[in-house]
Amino acid sequence: MVGPKRPHIVLFGSSIVQMSFSNDGWGATLVDLYARKADIVLRGYNGWNSRRAVKILDQIFPKDAAIQPSLIIAYFGCNDSMGPHSSGLGPHVPLPEYIENMRKIATHLQGLSDTTRIIFLTCPLVDEVRLSCTNSSTLSECCLVRTNELCRIYSEACIELCNEMGIKVIDIWTALRKQDDWLTYFIKDGIHLSGAGSKVVVAEILKVLKEAEWKPSLHRKSMPTEFSEDSEYDVVSIDGKTTLNTSDWTLHREIQ
Repeated sequence: MVGPKRPHIVLFGSSIVQMSFSNDGWGATLVDLYARKADIVLRGYNGWNSRRAVKILDQIFPKDAAIQPSLIIAYFGCNDSMGPHSSGLGPHVPLPEYIENMRKIATHLQGLSDTTRIIFLTCPLVDEVRLSCTNSSTLSECCLVRTNELCRIYSEACIELCNEMGIKVIDIWTALRKQDDWLTYFIKDGIHLSGAGSKVVVAEILKVLKEAEWKPSLHRKSMPTEFSEDSEYDVVSIDGKTTLNTSDWTLHREIQ
């Protein structure tokens, strides 16, 4: 832990989370947007399902930690909804168990502190045609059985649970479906989000944070900028006598 103390925003989930720092991912964009405001902590695990996540909740989110997250953005579902294997092995989790696992995750996170806020993300869409054409020398055929209908079913179950428990939820499945040519530009490998898809997720997250009546607010424009006071060491303005405070300059950002 390095100082000064900032709010912690934890991204928790499977590969959609782990890969969110890669290739213009939504996690990397959040790091940029929250520079000097909050620390974004990545806790993403490729291939994980809700069953595995439940088993390690205490290790990732210990209830006796001195500092608890201000916000947790959690995602599980796409691997859970994958086709089952006859051996019983693999990521597939039946829908009723998935719902109960997500309930356990939500309950644990809600118990961390009175000021820990939670957002769940639903399953995104998948490129069924691309997945059906994938030949793998290492994956069994069931690992490629992912359909948008299954993703929709698990997404709607997640939304219903969140509404029941009073948790903010972002319907990524629907948000992507609304985009023109989503299949071409928003899914990069059949499953994971492209840079364009990640921008949709960021926009949805910022919308929730702006509209949420949380105190203190976690929307970036409502949060203080660290060490934002004027300084004689800032760049000199054109008058040659004063300096320009650059602490909140965002000229480098595509997303404003």
